Amino acid sequence: MVELLRTISDLRARLSAIRRNGAAIGLVPTMGALHAGHGRLLEKAVADGGFVVASIFVNPTQFHREDDFQSYPRDLATDLAFCERRNVDAAFVPDADEMYAGEPLTSVVVSGLTEHLCGPQRPGHFEGVATVVTKLLNIVQPDRAYFGEKDRQQLVVIHRVVKDLDIPVEIIGVPTVREPDGLALSSRNQLLSSEERQAATVLYRAIRKAEELVQAGETCPGEVMKQGLAVFESEPSARVEYFEVVDPQQLQPVDEIKAPVLIAGAAHLGATRLIDNILVEARE
Repeated sequence: MVELLRTISDLRARLSAIRRNGAAIGLVPTMGALHAGHGRLLEKAVADGGFVVASIFVNPTQFHREDDFQSYPRDLATDLAFCERRNVDAAFVPDADEMYAGEPLTSVVVSGLTEHLCGPQRPGHFEGVATVVTKLLNIVQPDRAYFGEKDRQQLVVIHRVVKDLDIPVEIIGVPTVREPDGLALSSRNQLLSSEERQAATVLYRAIRKAEELVQAGETCPGEVMKQGLAVFESEPSARVEYFEVVDPQQLQPVDEIKAPVLIAGAAHLGATRLIDNILVEARE
């Protein structure tokens, strides 16, 4: 049965015993509302061996809007059963007071990588992400930590945090899991109405259109974005937040497509915000 740990001190004591036995530790940070995409992360962690910890914590500091934080789906019993079925060893489920005791004055800010894509639309989001992930890495001190490539900007930011702060952990990105119609799995998908769910595939279709252009030899990012954005015209209920072609490491717009690029977008379906991306190899 998955072991439930709610305090930092209890988790550290448990992991200290694990380390004495020589086992490696894998961490899968989540905000709960677990789905098959999280399942892929957990399965990868378990397959890699050692003692696997899943953290379940809806982090308030990474939400730009209070209503978004309050509406984020939560179902701990279901999440624990999900972890149990995938042979996760322990679930770390702190509350906000445990993670942010005493009104902390310290945060982790990553400049440069957050100026485009989700950054401008969600002030403070990546500061909240970088801070909570740094705290989790410090608390757990894992050998490996697993993150989904659907949140590609987050993954790049975390790689940089680990590099810049010399945190001794291997960050492992796991490919996006999709529905049969291409929609990237997300905890937010369950907030979509049936009509919104049907329309939500437009984001993936737009990114795929852009990918096809790049693979066909198109080198002008403006043309790629123009034709990708045109796909959204078929779904007037979808409101585009951004649609960009950027360098996959620096996350900056490119002037010409002549190396691998990241095509990324965000769109709103009703009150629900969805993101997606595809890493594309440029045609030689």
